[in-house]
Amino acid sequence: MEQNKRTPISTLGEFGLIRHLTEGFELQNASSKYGVGDDCAVLEYPEKQILVTTDLLMEGVHFDLTYVPLKHLGYKAVMVNLSDIYAMNGTPRQITVSLAISKRFGVEDMEQLYAGMRLACEAHHVDIVGGDTTSSLTGLAISITAIGDAPKDKVVYRNGAQETDLICVSGNLGAAYMGLQLLEREKSVFMGEGNAQPDFAGKEYLLERQLKPEARRDIIAALAEAGIQPTAMMDISDGLSSELMHICKQSGKGCRVYEEHIPLDYQTAVMAEEFNMNVITCALNGGEDYELLFTVPLTDHEKVSKLEGVRLIGHITKPELGCMLITRDGGEMELRAQGWEALKD
Repeated sequence: MEQNKRTPISTLGEFGLIRHLTEGFELQNASSKYGVGDDCAVLEYPEKQILVTTDLLMEGVHFDLTYVPLKHLGYKAVMVNLSDIYAMNGTPRQITVSLAISKRFGVEDMEQLYAGMRLACEAHHVDIVGGDTTSSLTGLAISITAIGDAPKDKVVYRNGAQETDLICVSGNLGAAYMGLQLLEREKSVFMGEGNAQPDFAGKEYLLERQLKPEARRDIIAALAEAGIQPTAMMDISDGLSSELMHICKQSGKGCRVYEEHIPLDYQTAVMAEEFNMNVITCALNGGEDYELLFTVPLTDHEKVSKLEGVRLIGHITKPELGCMLITRDGGEMELRAQGWEALKD
């Protein structure tokens, strides 16, 4: 955050800041009857199920402004919420944005944050319809609520997986976690040596996966076009192992996932080796990939196998067989949820 040419937020006040940041946002969805500017937004949804999700991001816990640009933070804050809507097989329509802001931030900083939010909303045809701002004594906090919809017979929950269902995942895993490790390493170097410059050459993909994740609207569209209705689905925010165990627990099932089929990017593998980490462990437990994990009936094998960007990684089993990773040498290892836990000490 540049210290020159900064306008104190107090010069605009709460409502002036909201007007300043949200002016020019044109409503894109018919369900958005009235947006920012009154006591409540007005939404209308005939004949559909309404999906609502909220995420709270705290400075020092979920993001570090030493290396996270505010524009990227705004973009990511929106994307993580939209990803939850897609994980229910829905379409995001609106968001509300609430901020707690300390005095070290100026109007220009909030303009950067909202510029990222605006890009994310425009890319996914989402309206900002309200929110709140308040002061903070401890830094920046961002709370976003996303609202979406889906036809009543198309909503996908976590608890619908059936025995013999195929387990599928979009994209590749572990890159966001390795991007975070890279940023933390370079921060340590920078803090230890005043004239040191970060070295990110050749690692741009890992940084993008951490700083600018993309919610997988394209996968939802591809599933619909192929006539595939997932039986269970989640987005991968806390790690593949954790999300698989959620689906299995809520569905009352077990699973078998095959190490050789877990999708990895080359840069992820190289970075893991550089950090002397096991790349499969990173893929299973890293989190923040925001890819989609879903199950489909065995009868959809041919359809799902043809989808670009989707990988079959295992199958659902009887609950007494547990949740297992099948290693490359044919051994079995019990899956454990070692990813992000929000309230862990």
